[in-house]
Amino acid sequence: MLDTQEILALNAFQPQSSGSEDISPDLANLLKRRQQAYGAASVLFYQRPLHLVRGAGVFVYDTEGRQYLDFYNNVMSVGHCHPRVAQAIARQSAQLTINSRYLYDIALDYAERLLAYFPPPLTQVIFTCTGSESNDLALRIARTVTERMGVIVSHHAYHGNTTAVTEVSPASYRSGSQPPYVRTVPAPSSINYGSDIATGFANAVAEQVYSLQKSGFGLAALLVDTIFSSDGVFTDPVGFLAPAVTVIREAGGLWIADEVQPGFGRTGRMWGFERHHLVPDMVTLGKPMGNGYPIAAVVTRPDYLEKFCQITGYFNTFAGNPVAAAAGLAVLETLEAENLLEKATQIGAYLRSQLIALQKLYPQIADVRGDGLYVGVELGDPQRPAPELATCLINHLYLEKQILVGAAGPFANVLKIRPPLCLSKDHVDSFTDALAALLSRFSQ
Repeated sequence: MLDTQEILALNAFQPQSSGSEDISPDLANLLKRRQQAYGAASVLFYQRPLHLVRGAGVFVYDTEGRQYLDFYNNVMSVGHCHPRVAQAIARQSAQLTINSRYLYDIALDYAERLLAYFPPPLTQVIFTCTGSESNDLALRIARTVTERMGVIVSHHAYHGNTTAVTEVSPASYRSGSQPPYVRTVPAPSSINYGSDIATGFANAVAEQVYSLQKSGFGLAALLVDTIFSSDGVFTDPVGFLAPAVTVIREAGGLWIADEVQPGFGRTGRMWGFERHHLVPDMVTLGKPMGNGYPIAAVVTRPDYLEKFCQITGYFNTFAGNPVAAAAGLAVLETLEAENLLEKATQIGAYLRSQLIALQKLYPQIADVRGDGLYVGVELGDPQRPAPELATCLINHLYLEKQILVGAAGPFANVLKIRPPLCLSKDHVDSFTDALAALLSRFSQ
């Protein structure tokens, strides 16, 4: 079996890779400047890094004016440089931007508008700046409420980059393993659990609950990205999380739904957890929340927040500032005004149907998974993943077809597809036609 891939290695630029020699002097100079300034922390996509200067809708543009169809960057969920969002940011920035220890209407307007999308008892919000901060804070709250330390995540989860959430992000590990108070369970797939994924996943969770209890750490929380994106995108069957959440709650733990990637309409529902007909104990938000402007949040119950704040005060200088609130409010208005949840459902169904049609023609496609406009295309036999094919397709889609996609899964063999929600059927056809042409070529 292949070695698993650390998340920063997925689809990453490797200076010595095949294709990297096709780099112009200007791009080489830019890469040199970045390496000198960023050092080992410099991470770029593709065999030939992409130098972007502009974005609009579902497209981004490079320095030569080439247009790329973006099937990858879900942060700009309502479209690159959406006028409503850009104008809201500019208008508020020109009027007032200040820290969060003052009263201003727009932050309260946004908080109330956002909370209206959540079922009770999720009635209070704490703003942060990033999804990493949100997951970090949610773990702190869970450990305070339960007075326990243990956390359960999926085998290849990614939940952010602070110290606390890196510990619960196995996809980030280049060496070593998680701390002793973190347990992992296999992704919710038929390969791991057979035909009864819900029961198998719940049993795996129960086993790790017992392990945490036996070790003395106890259980604080089950933390899962509700679309299991880093594990390779797993959404089915509908409701499969319910038995596992029952196990967690019977053990006195909390369920934290990480909506940093699937939230804000990505799955055709406002939140990924809605697919499971459950109400989480906490929900973490980020990435698409401000369509590129840094804003994130934790939504939780008042009693949990009260207990946490009795023990640990919380203050975040920039979180929920007026400009961030303006961006967030504009995103919600855009989702509603342009019917983007309905569009994600309809166009997402069309996208999956076209990909399933390709699966019947090309045996390299092992599976097509997802919900709404978050789709994973698994390449190679499940017992023999094909990361080389995934890398080949990703780079040829970019270099030849001017279409951007990414990679996911522990073996980097899943095409990760998450375009802006303003996608059309014509855009889908452009992508699937390009993918079919490349699959046909590489199947020879």
